[in-house]
Amino acid sequence: MIQSYRELQTELTSYADDAFRSFAMKGIPSERPFLGVRIPKIRAIVKTISFDRLTSFIKIEPYVFEEVLARGMMICRLDFKESLPWFDSQIEYIDDWCNCDTFCTSYAKLIHNHETEFFENKIEALLKSNLDYTVRAGLVFLLASYVKPEYLNVIFDRIEILRNHKAHYVRMAIAWLIAECFIKYPSTTTDYLTTSYLPDWTFNKVISKICDSHRVNEDAKAFLRKMRK
Repeated sequence: MIQSYRELQTELTSYADDAFRSFAMKGIPSERPFLGVRIPKIRAIVKTISFDRLTSFIKIEPYVFEEVLARGMMICRLDFKESLPWFDSQIEYIDDWCNCDTFCTSYAKLIHNHETEFFENKIEALLKSNLDYTVRAGLVFLLASYVKPEYLNVIFDRIEILRNHKAHYVRMAIAWLIAECFIKYPSTTTDYLTTSYLPDWTFNKVISKICDSHRVNEDAKAFLRKMRK
């Protein structure tokens, strides 16, 4: 079991891969240094951290890209109430889509049975942020935990508010979220698409993402392709 933060850093460094680092740096626009450690290996390393050390490790400011990933994974080992004091700082450390999506989709399991509280106290603030990856985090949380009938109109309303956002990774998250809504609730989502004010780029990206899915039948894809702008 890992007992000190120095041991964690040493363990991460031992799995650094120069080729993977070069590959990751091309696709992940983080300002942080990269070691080049694959996410499954980081998860495995985090699982070896002694549970009674988690809080003391989370208090330490991460430096390299992989340390931010590891910190998020540590937070996700806590229960919902224990995790909340660390949630905002983790969001602040995120400066790329990979850390954003990895943390949000992992943290989603903690939200179960706390959806209303989390939406009102966290997601609403994320979506109103001036920081691109904070907004993306709010959208990814919606995708991971809220694509269900009682939240569809709320999702579409928040998307309309954000529809003209200029950041690429926010627009991509919007398209991803709408595509997931369509896959699960095609009729309701089609109604939204026919009345939405989405910019052409985002609208067409939604269509592309839906048509890329193996969970959508060919007739639906053919219909959607005719809707392209």
